[in-house]
Amino acid sequence: MRVYCNVNSGASHLLKSRMLGGAALLLMTVTPFTASAADEVSDEFSMEEVVVTAAKYVSLGGRSASKSDSPLIETPQSVTVISRDQIDLLSWNSLQESVRYTAGAVGENFGPDERYDWLTLRGFNPVQYIDGLQAPVGSVSNVGTDLYGSETVEILKGPSSVLYGLTPPGGIVNMTSRRPESEFRGEIGAQYGSHDHKQFNGDFTGPLTDNVSFRVTGLFRDRGTQIDFVESERLYLAPAVTVDFSEDTTVTFLAYYQKDDIANASNGFLPAAGTHFDNPLGQIPVSFSTGEPGVNRYNREQFGVGYDFSHDFNENLSVQQNFKYFRADTEQRGTYGQGFVDADFDGVPDDYRTINRATFPFDEVVNSYNFDTRATYNATTGSIEHDILVGFDYRRYEANSAYGFASSTWPVGSVPTLDVFNPVYGVPFTDPAADIPYTDQVQKQAGLYVQDQIRMDKLVLTLSGRHDWVKTDNAGVEVDDKSFSYRAGLNYVFDNGIAPYFQAAKSFQPISGSDFSGNAFTPSTGEQFEVGIKYDGRTLGDNVQFFASAAFYTLKQKNVLINDPDHLFFQIQEGEVTVEGIELELVTRINERISINASYTYTDAFLPAVSKHKASLLVDYTQQTGDLAGLGMGIGVRYISSIFGDASDVIRTPGVTLFDASVHYDTADWRFAVSASNLFDKTYVARCSSMVDCFYGTKRVITGSVTRKF
Repeated sequence: MRVYCNVNSGASHLLKSRMLGGAALLLMTVTPFTASAADEVSDEFSMEEVVVTAAKYVSLGGRSASKSDSPLIETPQSVTVISRDQIDLLSWNSLQESVRYTAGAVGENFGPDERYDWLTLRGFNPVQYIDGLQAPVGSVSNVGTDLYGSETVEILKGPSSVLYGLTPPGGIVNMTSRRPESEFRGEIGAQYGSHDHKQFNGDFTGPLTDNVSFRVTGLFRDRGTQIDFVESERLYLAPAVTVDFSEDTTVTFLAYYQKDDIANASNGFLPAAGTHFDNPLGQIPVSFSTGEPGVNRYNREQFGVGYDFSHDFNENLSVQQNFKYFRADTEQRGTYGQGFVDADFDGVPDDYRTINRATFPFDEVVNSYNFDTRATYNATTGSIEHDILVGFDYRRYEANSAYGFASSTWPVGSVPTLDVFNPVYGVPFTDPAADIPYTDQVQKQAGLYVQDQIRMDKLVLTLSGRHDWVKTDNAGVEVDDKSFSYRAGLNYVFDNGIAPYFQAAKSFQPISGSDFSGNAFTPSTGEQFEVGIKYDGRTLGDNVQFFASAAFYTLKQKNVLINDPDHLFFQIQEGEVTVEGIELELVTRINERISINASYTYTDAFLPAVSKHKASLLVDYTQQTGDLAGLGMGIGVRYISSIFGDASDVIRTPGVTLFDASVHYDTADWRFAVSASNLFDKTYVARCSSMVDCFYGTKRVITGSVTRKF
C-alpha cells in the first residue's frame, strides 16, 4: 500500500519509521491482541510507504497568460511556468539560473552579476513583473528581485501588450510572490558554498484566526564572487496576510523589501585580446578586476507594498484588483576597463598589458504605483461557453537619474591605468560626482482591455483587444502616444490532451529620448505569428505529471533604434528586426522519482547576444524505497551556440557546453543537498560587446544546503 501526501516540499522522499511506529502504537493501545497478532500488524505496517510528492513540479496552468484560471493547454501562446517545486529541487538561487533549462530564454548574458538578472527572451530583453504589475525598472529592464520570495516564475513568450500594456515584443517575466496558506508549515535553512557563500533563509505560513492567515519569507546572504575583492550582501523580507471576509471575498496584503550592498562591485569590461583572442603575454585571469577597491560599490534598496483583492458576486461574475506601490533607490560607483593603451592610435596595443579605465558614478530613483482592475463573466449560449474579461489598468512611473564620467584619456589622467597581469590598486584619484542629468521622466499610462475565450466543444477561440493612452514627460518635453494591441488565437484540444494552436499578436512600447534634431522617438511595435502544439499528459496515468510544447514563430519589431552614422552618441529610428524561431520544451515527473526538464531553441535573428541554438537536458532521480529512500541525484547538460556581441558582428564568441549536478537526501523533517553548476569548471567568454568589453561566463559554483522543515 502506498499513500501519497501532497506538499510543496520541492523534493520527493520517504517518511519512514517515525510515522509507522506511531500508527502501530496507536493500534496497540486500543486493540487487545496477542504477540503473534502484534507481529502481523508490524509486518503489515512495514510494507506501507508514505511518499511526499512534489505536487506542483509540472505546472498545467498559470494566471499571467490570460489573467484567468485557463489551463495552459487552452492558451494560444507559448508559456513556461517554473514552479517552486522545481526551484527547490534543483537549488536555483536566481532568476537567470532558473531559465537555464527553458526554451526561448537565456540568462547570464554578462556572466555572473550580483545586481541584475540579464535575460533575453526571443532575442529581446523582457520586462520584469511582480504579481502581475511592472516592477520598478529603470535603466535596466529588471530589478534583481530574489528568487526565494517567488512561488512561481511565469515566462510569457512573444507580444504580451494586450494584457500588460507597454512591453517589448519578446515577452515578459512575471514573478509571483509566495502566498499565505491556511495550514501551518515552514522551513529554515542555511547554505555554504564557493566564494565563501553564506546564506540563511526561512519561510513560515499558517493561520492567525479562522479567517486570517499569514506568511513571512526572509533571507540573508553574504558572499564573494569569482572577481577579486567583490563582496555581496543581500537582505530580503516579504510579509503577507490573507483575510477571508467571506467565502466570496478575499484580500491578500503583500509586501517585500530588499537591500543589496556590493562592495568593490566589478564585472567584466575586459579587452578581447587575452579573453576571446590570443594575447602574446597570456590569458587575462578570470578573477581580474578592472575596478578600484574602496571606490567601486553598488547599493540598492527596493520595496513593494500592495494587495490582491477578489470578490465573487455569483458563480458567473467576479471582480479582481491588484495594486502595488514600488520604489527602488540605486547608488553606483564603478570604475571599469576601456581597453589596452594605444598611445599612437594605430589600432595595436602598446604593450598588451596596460589598460585605460573610466569611472561612471550613477544614481537612480524609480517609483511607481500600479493598479489593475478586471471583471470576469462566464456565460453560456447554447453549446458555446464564454469567459469574458474586461479590465482597466493604470500606472504612474517616475524615474530620475544622474551620472558623472572621467577616464584615463578624458580628462587625461583622471583615472589611473592598470596592469592586467600585475595590478597595483590604490593610486588615488578623484571620483566625479553624479551630477549630470541622465533621466528625468514621468510617465502615465492607462489601458482598457477586453478578452473573450470562446469554447465550442474542443475548440477554444481567444480574442483580445486593448487600447493604451500614454503621456510621457521627458525633462519638460511632453509626448502623447496611443496604440491598439491585439491577440487572436485558436486552440483545438483533443480528448487525448494534444492541442494544436495558432496565434497572431501585436506589442507596443514607447521609447524615450530624441534624435540629433530633437525629434522625439515614436513607439516601437512588434507583430508575431505563432503556431504550435501542446500536450498535457492526461493519458499517461495518475503517476505521471507531464507538459510539453512546440512553437514556431515569426516576429517583427518596427521603429528600432540604431546608431546615428553622422552624429556620435545619438541614435536614429529606422530599423526593423525580424526574428524567426522554433522552441521545444518538456517538463515531466514520473512516479515521484524521475524529473526531466528538456528544451531546444532555434533562433534566427541578427541581434546581439542571441545564440542560434540552445539545447538543455536535466534528469533527477530520487530513490523512494529501501535503505536509500530519500536519496536522489541529478545531472544536467546545456549547450549554447556561438553568439555575436556587437551590432556589426565583429566578435563572435564560440559555443559552450556546460554540466550541472546535484545530490540530495530527504527525511521527514530534513533536507540536505549539494549542487554544482558548471561542474567541470569550464572557462569561457559569455559575451564581447566590443573589443574592450568582454565578460567571462560563470565558473564552477558548488553550494551545500541544509533545511529543517516543519
